[in-house]
Amino acid sequence: MRQTLLAAALAAALAAPIIAPTAAAQDKAAALTSEQWMQRIQSDRTGLVMRSLELTPAESKAFAPLYEKFQKELAPSRREQGRAILDFVNADGKLSDANAQRLATQVLTADREQARLHEKHFKELLKVLPARKAARYIQIENKLDAVVRYETAKAIPLVQ
Repeated sequence: MRQTLLAAALAAALAAPIIAPTAAAQDKAAALTSEQWMQRIQSDRTGLVMRSLELTPAESKAFAPLYEKFQKELAPSRREQGRAILDFVNADGKLSDANAQRLATQVLTADREQARLHEKHFKELLKVLPARKAARYIQIENKLDAVVRYETAKAIPLVQ
């Protein structure tokens, strides 16, 4: 069961709207569980982001190739993080000090790389989108990533 949840979480993290445009849609979105959001993220992360941004046709045309590029740039650090997380899960909480240090370092390194890339992507978005929409993009990505992290964390046993 734990590995099934983790596999689902990692699929979303490796494959790569929380924010709905209307109040009624927001109420409906808020009623979804994190597992339901995870399914949506896995099946249509790009669509969730695009719909949540509410871009004009011109903005959408400028944003789409950047978003694809961003996802490709994030993929290696997400894969590295995913491998470390799988190692944590497979160890079932029982790790030597050396392995615990190695895996924690891999996760933290991936986190830093993803933060660096998000900052880079924000600066690139400011060239093609208004600042409010670029900031909204960062918020949406953070919310989607939070769901993935939560679902992943549920499957990882604490190190003994």
